[in-house]
Formats: sequence, C-alpha cells, structure tokens
Amino acid sequence: MRIRRTLTAAATTAAVTALGLAVVAPAQAAEYSSALKIKGVQYDAPGRDSNKCSGGNTKNEYLTIKNYSKTATVNLKGYKVKDAAGNSFTFTKNHTLQPGDQVSLRGGRGTDSDAGNVAYRQNCNFIWNNDKDTIYLYKPGGSRADVHSYTKKANDKDGNGYITYHG
Repeated sequence: MRIRRTLTAAATTAAVTALGLAVVAPAQAAEYSSALKIKGVQYDAPGRDSNKCSGGNTKNEYLTIKNYSKTATVNLKGYKVKDAAGNSFTFTKNHTLQPGDQVSLRGGRGTDSDAGNVAYRQNCNFIWNNDKDTIYLYKPGGSRADVHSYTKKANDKDGNGYITYHG
C-alpha cells in the first residue's frame, strides 16, 4: 500500500530552496520595481468595433498607466507598450507623470495633453484583443516595468470591457 503525503506550499518552497532549485512564478505574478504600472485596460471599446479614423471607436479603447511612486516624477518618453502579437507603441514625446498621476493611452488620433492626462497612439487600429491578450510595459532601457494577461471570461466578470490591475 502506497502512502501519499501532501506538502503545504511553504513546505514545498522550503524543500525546493534547500535543494538549490529555483521556483518560477508566472509572468503576471512578478512584481517589478518600476514606479510606473498598468492600472487598468479598457480592452473592449463600448459599442460595435469600428477602426475608422473618422467616426470609429478606437479612442474608447485605452490603457491606464499610473505613477505609483510617492516622490518621483517619471517621464514616459521611451517607455513602450506591447501586446502578445507584437503590436506596440512607444512614447516618443515628453509626457511627465507626477507622483500618483496617471495617463490614458488611447487608440485613434488626437492631441496629447499632460494637463488632460491623455496620449494617443495616432493609429486607428485596435491593439487589445476582445477575448484575451497580454499587455507588456517596458522601460526606456528595455527592461520590463509591468505585465498582465487577461481573458474576458476570467477577468471581466461584469462584462464591461474594463479590467483593473493596480488600484
């Protein structure tokens, strides 16, 4: 007769550490040291999807990036946002976020505004998939600042197309 023993998560981690093995966590479980993090995403713009530059609704699809630092002002210039398929946007202009400040990166065409906390991708195509995707935020030097994966079914219980990551 075989006896099975179940180890707790803490005991398993301790055993793995004692053996000198690394414990690998999923990408979205990692906490990065960046002051900037993805606060949330409106991955499914309200209404019927239309990526027409005139009259479309890509401006209603947006990513909110927040400066969670209590003291540091951060310039977004050089930061990059990317999805799982490789679609990307790089902030090429100065856009500063004071501590606690945030910016909405919107699809479509428009005028960026520090005062209005908005930046536009100047592209009328949608970037986030309506069923599932992964959102990456990279620092100007190329290191990862934040990452989140979502599925509509698992992460958007109220079905409004918006998911909050960091409050």
